[in-house]
Amino acid sequence: MASGGGDNELEVSNKQVIFKNYVSGFPKESDMYLSTNGTIKLKVPEGSNGLLVKNLHLSCDPYMCNLMKKPISSTTNSFEPGSPIVGFGVAKVVDSGNPKFKKGDLVWGKTGWEEYSLITDVQNLLKIKHTDVPLSYYTGILGMPGLTAYSGFYEVCSPKKGEYVFISAASGAVGQLVGQFAKLLGCYVVGSAGSKEKVDLLKNKFKFDEAFNYKEEPDLDAALKRYFPEGIDIYFENVGGKMLDAVLLNMKTHGRIAVCGMISQYNLEKLEGVHNLVHMIYKRVQMKAFVFSDYYHLYPKFMDLVLPHIAEGKIVYLEDIAEGLESGPAALVGLFSGLNVGKQVVLVAQE
Repeated sequence: MASGGGDNELEVSNKQVIFKNYVSGFPKESDMYLSTNGTIKLKVPEGSNGLLVKNLHLSCDPYMCNLMKKPISSTTNSFEPGSPIVGFGVAKVVDSGNPKFKKGDLVWGKTGWEEYSLITDVQNLLKIKHTDVPLSYYTGILGMPGLTAYSGFYEVCSPKKGEYVFISAASGAVGQLVGQFAKLLGCYVVGSAGSKEKVDLLKNKFKFDEAFNYKEEPDLDAALKRYFPEGIDIYFENVGGKMLDAVLLNMKTHGRIAVCGMISQYNLEKLEGVHNLVHMIYKRVQMKAFVFSDYYHLYPKFMDLVLPHIAEGKIVYLEDIAEGLESGPAALVGLFSGLNVGKQVVLVAQE
């Protein structure tokens, strides 16, 4: 529905996924709701340096759970109760007050969970130059998860051909790429996941050497010793908790751990302790946490590596696409019970 006398005054309805209030424990669908009451003018306000965009694809990511919790310090952020959820997405520019972007440009970066968004901070918004791949890829393999996998593996882990690599949550948006990067380098790769279907995907679609269902392993230490009898050179950490504890027992001397996420801890009221940290000393293990934005400057280098691999079929990517903005809350919450198979995306609109 539109109203107004001309393009400059055109106002349209704007569905939004609204965050209700801070949560504790697991987020629920009822912590968000779809609002159909909002409207927005399809024009950037006079004097603004921002963009008015139409959102096409939205990314569901585990870190978003932490943004639903009350801020615990001045250095942590949270969603604002009563306002739309915010996350990474792909959008098309409807109007621009910024000389770097023009109407019709496709972009990816932080945007609102709504049909249209006014983006005032365009500093980390990137223009999409390659459109010979699905646009949804910019929520995953060519977006935040892709740069996370690339920078965590190549920059943090400093991998070498022939090394032994273990990846937890390996069928997710980041893990599936880390494993394929490692295989392309000539490493031995094992991943863990939470279902037989995902284990089969790791071995058959993503060509991991081995994979196992952690839910079927009563003793994670024994499982890792079975797959890594000589130990682990590189661990790409997505889970934390008991998995990290078991990995520390199985690291090789001078092994490296890239701490990307700890999804097992995000919804706990009291975080689990890690008991085997002393093995970092015994084995001189390096463990480094990182976030992808530390490596924004490597995005062009990352694209130069990954685009030819996609074109040649050397890297494959699996997406789980939920259709319609109204499906967003269920898709996001489903991450924490492993309902998604591959990168979870919400399709808001076609280009």
